[in-house]
Amino acid sequence: MWKSLDDMQLADKRVLVRVDINVPMDNGQVTDATRILKIVPTVQDIIAKGGFPILLAHFGRPKGKVVDELSLRHLQSALETHLAAPVTFVADCQGPAAKAAAAAMQTGEVLLLENTRFYAQEEQNDPSFAAALAEVGDIYCNDAFSAAHRAHASTEGLARALPSFAGRLMQAELSALEAALGTPQRPVVAIVGGAKVSTKLELLGNLVSKVDHLVIGGGMANTFLAAQGIDVGKSLAEHDMTATAREILDKAQAAGCHIILPTDVVVSREFKANAANETVAATECPADAMILDAGPATVETISACFETAKTLIWNGPLGAFEIEPFDRATNVAAAKAAALSKAGQLISVAGGGDTVAALNKADAAKDFTYISTAGGAFLEWMEGKTLPGVAALNLA
Repeated sequence: MWKSLDDMQLADKRVLVRVDINVPMDNGQVTDATRILKIVPTVQDIIAKGGFPILLAHFGRPKGKVVDELSLRHLQSALETHLAAPVTFVADCQGPAAKAAAAAMQTGEVLLLENTRFYAQEEQNDPSFAAALAEVGDIYCNDAFSAAHRAHASTEGLARALPSFAGRLMQAELSALEAALGTPQRPVVAIVGGAKVSTKLELLGNLVSKVDHLVIGGGMANTFLAAQGIDVGKSLAEHDMTATAREILDKAQAAGCHIILPTDVVVSREFKANAANETVAATECPADAMILDAGPATVETISACFETAKTLIWNGPLGAFEIEPFDRATNVAAAKAAALSKAGQLISVAGGGDTVAALNKADAAKDFTYISTAGGAFLEWMEGKTLPGVAALNLA
């Protein structure tokens, strides 16, 4: 079992903190500081315990080369603002300059080391590179769950080289996911949406054996409808995946997992905002139309399922949420889940890029129990895979 910040004596210790500050930039300015804000509790708690936080991070994909626009020095001022502490930048993440700067740290200061991916050995998880990183600090803290599915030197190798613990963000992610999939309160309902079944095969295969109800939405639902011999017209669907969809339905039935597919759908001849549309039975999609959202009767079924559930896991929208009015099913279902969560009747955990965007658009994210900003790592956890960065913490 991994240790948390509360388990560690940090006074006078130099703490190498692996963070994810891979934030969007425009003209040298941070346009969305969410990922920086997420690391504030860990950094401030380390300082409060008398430790010296030394930030390790990647930025973009420099592929082992020094690329100036991907230097972490561009984030120095944004970090100072949000961490409310002086931040010193060093143009290396290992070696004499990094070690000297770490040794010179004063109480309350933060040290920011250069992009770990400027070294090819980072993504190779080179043990000698991990050892060189380890020489800069005394203790290792992993607060980058979003990078935990990568076995890199700064996410996996370092945890083996130094006494290690999980930061506040990592702790929150692991606790939320354990509550949702590890030892959940039942019944458990999962929503899996998005365009393609092929990208979420492992996820669906894992979930049918772990949840009580599985709602399938978005373009994926069209493939499942087609697998049942239903004509989906010009809808986005993977007709070559229908046999696989039938296998998943059979597996769900054998596991006692109740699958919820659309019974009514919103169709249109055009994929554009406010296009003329109509609601029809899922079996009645016109040959020249496409399904762009789940209908109101389907949303009522989903809402009723939420009412009886204790735990909800959400990954992917129910329709073409980017354009009105085909965001309605996602918005209404999200509002219902948020209200039940706020009332303490439902534990709701959501993650994945489109999911977070959809729940924010619906103004529902703030009332969910937990929103994961970790795309790939969240998905791999839901697929039942072992995440190297987490496994290494457990061994430390």
